[in-house]
Amino acid sequence: MRLGSGAYEGPYSFVSRFEDGPGTNPEELIAAAHAGCYSMALSSNLGKAGYTPTSIETTADVHLEPPAGITRIELNTRAVVPNLDEAAFQKIAEETKETCPVSKALSAVEITLSAQLG
Repeated sequence: MRLGSGAYEGPYSFVSRFEDGPGTNPEELIAAAHAGCYSMALSSNLGKAGYTPTSIETTADVHLEPPAGITRIELNTRAVVPNLDEAAFQKIAEETKETCPVSKALSAVEITLSAQLG
């Protein structure tokens, strides 16, 4: 498989999806897209609220449970944002989960968020 941008080229198969084979799989690509989109949206929303994040790191765990398919996605983010209190951060983080374009596209699936400030 090769992405049009050239950012990835490598194995993509049943073995990389359900076994320990090399390469990527649809769920890993969805997770990467969701984590990246969420980080970008959180940075934007923090900026709109008057805060400048020092760093934002987000991961997404996509759970595939055949035959049901993808059953949930767990977003985990950690941000360093000077002068922002925990309550305000949690509010912005949760709003971002609801408005992130990839979250919207995946809204048929349960999406949870664990957000840490610090």
